[in-house]
Amino acid sequence: MKYPSTFTPYRPAPTSAQRMAKSTKGAADFLRSNSTMAALLPALARMGTLQQSVAAALPAMFAACQILHFEAGVLVMSAPNAALAARLKQQLPRLQDRLLKDGWQVNSIRIKVQVGRIEPPPAPKRVLELTEDALSSFAELSSNLARDPRSQGLKDAIDAMLQRRERRRLAKQAGEAPPFPEGK
Repeated sequence: MKYPSTFTPYRPAPTSAQRMAKSTKGAADFLRSNSTMAALLPALARMGTLQQSVAAALPAMFAACQILHFEAGVLVMSAPNAALAARLKQQLPRLQDRLLKDGWQVNSIRIKVQVGRIEPPPAPKRVLELTEDALSSFAELSSNLARDPRSQGLKDAIDAMLQRRERRRLAKQAGEAPPFPEGK
């Protein structure tokens, strides 16, 4: 079948990971192609390796902290806020020891607060599950509540919670995804 010349076949847009891989590859190719810029590649590789060593030595809460520069044994790191910088300052002796063990000649570490940098990702939500005893206690409470308008709202809320938990339990037994998001 012949299409008119204005026809453009559908192509899905590239994902963000595909765009990032393409731009990263393009940046590395650009640096390699220019002799002046090619001199930066070893320094960039060294900074990347140092950033990985620092990330491995620090707890996850410091994921937003980055290395600004490393010269003459002085490592300068950035923190997105003063609270995180204060916590990072407490970790400096341990970080310096770890970097020395990894072969980095770090004599001192300085921290700069750079507001506007990426905040650390929020901690994952904890999902607490009710035990079978707790669920049976709620069911007993619901059945023992008086049938008056004042307690009807509480009774309805408890019954709705028990029904949601039962649907979740049945979905897990069947190997399906839960019928509602985790944490509810």
